[in-house]
Amino acid sequence: MRFCFILEEKYVHKPMPMAVADQLRLWGHQIDVLQPYAAITNLTDLSLTSYDAYVLKTVSDGPGLTILEAAEAVGIPTINNSRAISLVRDKAVAVAFAQARGLPVPLTYFVGHPGALVKVPQEAYPVVVKPSNGTSMQDIHLVRTSEEMAKLQLDDTSYYLAMHYVENTGYDIKLYVTGQEVHAIAKSSPLHGSIPEGEIPVSREMLKLAQRVGQVFGLDLYGVDVLETAEGLMLVDINDFPSFYGVPRKVSCIAEYILHAAYRSRLEHEKRVVRSLGSPRKGLRRQGATLVPAELMSNSPTVKRVQMS
Repeated sequence: MRFCFILEEKYVHKPMPMAVADQLRLWGHQIDVLQPYAAITNLTDLSLTSYDAYVLKTVSDGPGLTILEAAEAVGIPTINNSRAISLVRDKAVAVAFAQARGLPVPLTYFVGHPGALVKVPQEAYPVVVKPSNGTSMQDIHLVRTSEEMAKLQLDDTSYYLAMHYVENTGYDIKLYVTGQEVHAIAKSSPLHGSIPEGEIPVSREMLKLAQRVGQVFGLDLYGVDVLETAEGLMLVDINDFPSFYGVPRKVSCIAEYILHAAYRSRLEHEKRVVRSLGSPRKGLRRQGATLVPAELMSNSPTVKRVQMS
C-alpha cells in the first residue's frame, strides 16, 4: 500500500509521526513524506489520488490541514479526518461541542483578550487559564482570586479559556486511543507536584468516556485528558494524534491501525465499484469499533489484525 505522511515543520525532529512511517516502510509499504511548508502540491493531477491514505499530525492553523481536506474532497481516506481535527484543535469549540453532547466538562469561559479575564464571575473561581488554540505546560495558570487575575501577565495576541478548577487527585490521566486499544497513563499535573508516572489500569468509566469522545468527535487516533473528581471523570482536553507518551508498542499499534483502516476503505471502494462502475471513492469514516483496555487486548475476540505486507 502507499501512504502519504504530511509532516508539519514543528515535527521534523520529533519521533511522531515518522516512527510510524518507518514501521510501515519496514513492513513493505511505500511511504511518501510531504512537507507543506517547504513544497508545492499539485491539486489538479492524479498524484493527489495515488495514495491509499493520508496521515497528518498537525499544528493549529498549519498548512497540512488544507492538504488533508483536499485529499478528502477527492475521496482519499485520511487519519484523522479533517473535521475531527478542526473540532479539537480550537479548544473553545471542543468544549462547546463536548458539553452540547453530554460529555463531562468544567464550566468554561472564552476570553477574546487577556484584559477581559477580570470579568470572569467570582463564583467561577478558582479557574485554570490557558490558550484556546493549544497548550504547553508553561501556558497553564491556576488563578484563585480576581485579585490574582488582575496581576496575571499573558500574551495579548492569544485567545484564552478560563475553566473552573475542579478538585481532583492532583495528577492528570491521559487516555490514549490507538484505533482500538485504550491506554491510561498517570502523568504529573502542571498545577501540582510531580508523581511517579506510568500506565495504570483502564477503568470501566475511562473506557466508556474514551469510546464516547471518539464517537462524538469522529477521532480514531487521539488522546483524552481527564481528572478524577468526587463527581467522576472530568474531561479537560482532547488531542488528535498526540505523542502517546508512555504507551507500550505505540508505533506498531498505530501503524497496524492505519493499515487496517486503509484496507477497509479499499475493500469498501471495490464493492461500490462492482455495484456501480465509476462510483466516486468515499473518504474514511471512523470505524466505530468497540474499544478494549490495552491490558486485555491479547484475549479479546474483537481485535482485528492485518497482514503486514
